[in-house]
Amino acid sequence: MVNSSGPQRGSDRTGGASASTRKCTQHCGAMSAPAEDARRVFAETFGGDEPHIAVFAPGRVNLIGEHTDYNGGFVLPMALPLITVTVGSPRDDGKICIVTTAQGADEPHKVEFETPSVDRPLTPGTPKWANYVKGVIQHYRAGPIPGFNAVIATSVPLGGGLSSSASLEVASYTFMQQLCQDDGDLVQKALACQKAEHTFAGVPCGIMDQFISVMGREGHALLIDCRSLEVKPLPLKDPKLSVLITNSNVRHELTGSEYPTRRKQCEEAAKALGKLTLRDASMEDLEAKKENLSEVCYRRARHVISEIERTTKAAEALENGNYQLFGKLMVESHNSLRDDYEVSCPELDELVSIAVEIPGVYGSRMTGGGFGGCTVTLLETSVAERTKQHIQVTNACDQINYPEIGQICCLQWNQPTVCCVRCLTNVH
Repeated sequence: MVNSSGPQRGSDRTGGASASTRKCTQHCGAMSAPAEDARRVFAETFGGDEPHIAVFAPGRVNLIGEHTDYNGGFVLPMALPLITVTVGSPRDDGKICIVTTAQGADEPHKVEFETPSVDRPLTPGTPKWANYVKGVIQHYRAGPIPGFNAVIATSVPLGGGLSSSASLEVASYTFMQQLCQDDGDLVQKALACQKAEHTFAGVPCGIMDQFISVMGREGHALLIDCRSLEVKPLPLKDPKLSVLITNSNVRHELTGSEYPTRRKQCEEAAKALGKLTLRDASMEDLEAKKENLSEVCYRRARHVISEIERTTKAAEALENGNYQLFGKLMVESHNSLRDDYEVSCPELDELVSIAVEIPGVYGSRMTGGGFGGCTVTLLETSVAERTKQHIQVTNACDQINYPEIGQICCLQWNQPTVCCVRCLTNVH
């Protein structure tokens, strides 16, 4: 299986997975289950043949730096061992047939269409999940692309705020690279996947999700400058430190009006401040020209400007092993997202409140675009199990009619690779 992630800079010839990736794929259920599912469905759908190509790309969790990427700011995500797998084989009749096994994907789960040409480009349509793949095919940076059969499987929860869409796009692009090699430029690969989401899925996202799925490094978070696209890897290998991801099971959708509205409000605020982007603005600039902004645009700008500052401080804290400060900044980030950016929801607020009650939890916040999805919690490894149990019990006793909590995933670094993930599935 070919891993989409590669060196930080240079070309991506996708020759094959590293030894650590192969080992992880063989021994970690979170990595191998989607591959086995995809291969099984491929054989069932396409006459028992084994696929010639198998690739994967990771989802991500953003530790801090939310809604800053499309404002030219900083983000601090890490790639996850939750992955999207694409398996398939070329065909010689100019047709493309794709099947998804993803739980929650809209119907139909099988699509067939002709390969694109100058006179016959692909266009978005239904089902929605296929638009992400079509967009990547249309914007792929080499060609012509032959016909192919493919099956997609994923362990990244759809609508969970863990970048299932970027994982699908990057896996699709990596699959295209095996059919028709491009120049291997990693940055351009991420940008092509972002363009696919803009034009075919209708989401004006920043570059973070595609960038971390392409560039993610094992055992590291990446501080990404979303203006210059420079990357600084930050080691996450302290065995005493864990990251807990809790799925609220409130599925978020970014293709509605709220996400584009937030981006437009940020652009309006930057213009009122006389700045190209909010990355260029300070809190002093914002306060000085507060009267030029609507109350809503003022609060949106206040979140972005303060979040960019929090992210750079958090990166420094992580480098210095100051987890207390990092956790404090996470909670401040959540409060800002809840109050100023207004993208949280009661379920996420409750999960954050429950988590921070436990001694040994440094901090917690919503992660992803918002309106549902997951929380991310930084905590001592020694209290990880207790925290998971506390979340389960408290949620079960809550009188509010919340959906059942989904997967709780704890990433720990007392094992050789970040891909050693322990998950509690179907938590009630």
